[in-house]
Amino acid sequence: MVGGVGTDAPTGRANGQPTHRRTVAAIIPCKDEADRIVATVEAVLGLDGVDKVVVVDDGSSDDTAAVADAAGADVIVHARNFGKAAALETGVRHLRELESFNAIDTHSPRHLLFVDGDLESSASNLHVLLPPVLEGRADMTIATLPPQSTAGGGHGFVVRLARDGIKNLTGWTARQPLSGMRCLTAEAFDAASPLAPGWGVEVGLTVDVLSAGLRVAEVPCELQHRVSGKDWSGQVHRAKQYRDVWRALTRRRVRKVLTDRAPGVAQRF
Repeated sequence: MVGGVGTDAPTGRANGQPTHRRTVAAIIPCKDEADRIVATVEAVLGLDGVDKVVVVDDGSSDDTAAVADAAGADVIVHARNFGKAAALETGVRHLRELESFNAIDTHSPRHLLFVDGDLESSASNLHVLLPPVLEGRADMTIATLPPQSTAGGGHGFVVRLARDGIKNLTGWTARQPLSGMRCLTAEAFDAASPLAPGWGVEVGLTVDVLSAGLRVAEVPCELQHRVSGKDWSGQVHRAKQYRDVWRALTRRRVRKVLTDRAPGVAQRF
């Protein structure tokens, strides 16, 4: 056990209710991923337990929406770029509208799987995130990635900000605090809603889910995706990421002062 109290996480949800018979819907926020999204969608559709894939095209200028639709995903299109958090919320809102009108055969509400659009065939390895949630051993699982085959500029200062901020607020030290690949219960999503804007979404999810007394686990996962480079666009991306992470942490520090709650249980599988 890391960052929590006790030994092993108990079976069942935090409220003691079983999680059997609930399936998983994948939400894939993306922008300009026409070359990669088909392989990603096909890999996710092949995951045992996943019965719905929703792609949110967040203002793409290419054919992302058309090829994702052809690959078998439900596709929602933003007319312009609203950011990752907004895209995730759009996807979940679409899913819940379908569930509320019984347009899909499910034992509502579904668990959620958040997937980056550039994983391609490596997304098939996300299967390791599902069992702890489906079996009631965790409320949210987070993929920890191996070293990436594509060299990038790195974002160590953003990682340090995120890791230190999460530890300060919850007592837990995350290995990869910015990992976006996560499986979580509907209850965990609601605990973190509204999501932290932009690139602060992952840090906000972790802090909010733990602050709600729920269980978080990091799970090693063999994934490969595109990393930001050392060029100007890569530097701009990291600056925006730092800004959004800082804002997410600052808001949660203020909230913690106002409503101090015991953190949940964090662990690694």
